[in-house]
Amino acid sequence: CTCETGIEKGPLYMNHTKGGLVIFTANSHPSSRELGKRIAERLGVELGKVQVYQEANRETRVQIQESVRGKDVFVIQTMSKDVNTTIMEMLIMVYACRTSCAKSITGVLPYFPYSKQCKMRKRGSIVSKLVASMMCKAGLTHLITMDLHQKEIQGFFNIPVDNLRASPFLLQYIQEEIPDYRNAVIVAKSPASAKRAQSFAERLRLGIAVIHGEAQDAESDQVDGRHSPPTVKTTGAIHPSMEIPLLIPKEKPPITVVGDVGGRIAIIVDDIIDDVDSFVAAAETLKERGAYKIFVMATHGLLSSDAPRFIEESAIDEVVVTNTIPHELQKLQCPKIKTVDISMILSEAIRRIHNGESMSYLFRNIGVDD
Repeated sequence: CTCETGIEKGPLYMNHTKGGLVIFTANSHPSSRELGKRIAERLGVELGKVQVYQEANRETRVQIQESVRGKDVFVIQTMSKDVNTTIMEMLIMVYACRTSCAKSITGVLPYFPYSKQCKMRKRGSIVSKLVASMMCKAGLTHLITMDLHQKEIQGFFNIPVDNLRASPFLLQYIQEEIPDYRNAVIVAKSPASAKRAQSFAERLRLGIAVIHGEAQDAESDQVDGRHSPPTVKTTGAIHPSMEIPLLIPKEKPPITVVGDVGGRIAIIVDDIIDDVDSFVAAAETLKERGAYKIFVMATHGLLSSDAPRFIEESAIDEVVVTNTIPHELQKLQCPKIKTVDISMILSEAIRRIHNGESMSYLFRNIGVDD
């Protein structure tokens, strides 16, 4: 049988004649291995035997305890709070598989680390490009990820990248778990996320609302390095007859909601929930405009710092995220947080890559803005 996401349920057919399949979980944290166990169970295989641990001097050590020669290796890595350690675990394990003569090494990173640092900021650097280069250099031959913060990150790799989407699972949750969702409106908490909100609204045949005028976003063009002129005027640096026009500074207007949310369910959609201040502020604005119930839906629930406490004390009724990142501790602190399992689509992607089947089935009806 099939579910509404279009992916067949039940045991997945594995072609074991193509050199064998090995699935490793690179994360040494127990709660982060849960997703790998779910994927292996769906594929009907056992997780590969590997030891990943920290030595007394905080160096990461990886010991693969079975043969991977001539096999298709899939390394599943979810991000923990110590993101730099999890990156090193991934790199060392991939390199270990490469030197052990694995046929192919596919990284499965549901949340790609440092994806927010994908643009030049003043005198900073594009860190996601650095991470991509390190993974390719370590020996990755393919990458499976989900809802990249910016789709252009795929261009940082010189290997194939499959950027899967969690939206079918979130849409299914809305249809099945929100009884009166026909009376809902999809909300973008800033103009930057309007395209994602429009995609959800069109699929659910609902209206859309956009909140405009909130506090300056950290990713605005104002902090881009191209808008940082020299502080001191140097004589002779520019020809006297040339006057470079300065860009007029941006000024945020008062907070306004474009669209009607009065007497409706408001569903705020985004790709990442990390610092929840902007979501809490958006929920308060929507309550003032007459929304009687507020949901927040996102793919990646980083929920850093005091996010669970802020959510619990806010006007938000429910936060729905997927299990791309483990957040069991945050759920214990805040019962408003709900989880949607996306192991099904990851296991299907692994099965198709291992069997040499087309991946286009997993991208049916996916638009440019999804």
